[in-house]
Amino acid sequence: MSLLLVTILPSILIVLFFVKSDKFKEPNKEIIKVFFLGILITIPAYFLNTYLSEIWYTTNASEGLISSFLTAAPVEEGLKLSVLYFFVYKMKDFNEPIDGIVYGVTVSLGFATLENIYYVYLLADYFETTSMALAILRSFSAIPAHAIFGVFMGYFFMKYAFIKKGDNLIFAFVIPFVLHGCYNLFASSNFIISLILILIAWIVALRMFSRLKKTQKTKRREYEKKL
Repeated sequence: MSLLLVTILPSILIVLFFVKSDKFKEPNKEIIKVFFLGILITIPAYFLNTYLSEIWYTTNASEGLISSFLTAAPVEEGLKLSVLYFFVYKMKDFNEPIDGIVYGVTVSLGFATLENIYYVYLLADYFETTSMALAILRSFSAIPAHAIFGVFMGYFFMKYAFIKKGDNLIFAFVIPFVLHGCYNLFASSNFIISLILILIAWIVALRMFSRLKKTQKTKRREYEKKL
């Protein structure tokens, strides 16, 4: 039971932080729905990652490049963005800028939760460590990383939805894709650098989130747009 808690609790706590920080809180049913959509997209992600890996391994591409920029990053961030675009964008409760980050983090950590269960329960031996040690390590690395990918994706998706269409939808994919790819690349070669990258990204992300929170303080109703 303790292993399961260490495996899933970090994702839930980070989601709760962003949900509870929202002045006009999103309905629990919508948060749960988006979280489970994040879980569901791990299924196509697994098959797409496997298929692309088999293709790339027939080329001269390095293993580090394959596992970062050529498979996981584009596949997983693309699927997360598809949830925001095809589901969240149509929700009536998606009606103010800060919602972009809230739902971006939620779908990203829904994905991270099932992915974490897969790593902790099935791949601990591969990493030559215990399941508990791997769960603790990932709670300070992979889980916060996925959260950050969700923050940046949600921020630019918010700009696309509420400010200006333009290139913001592209940025909603490209920025998380680059962060994800860099994190994966460094995680397999220089783990300390990957942690520093995520720490810096967290600082930037929290500043963005804080600015959006400040715009809420003068709002009387959720649907007022103040940027």
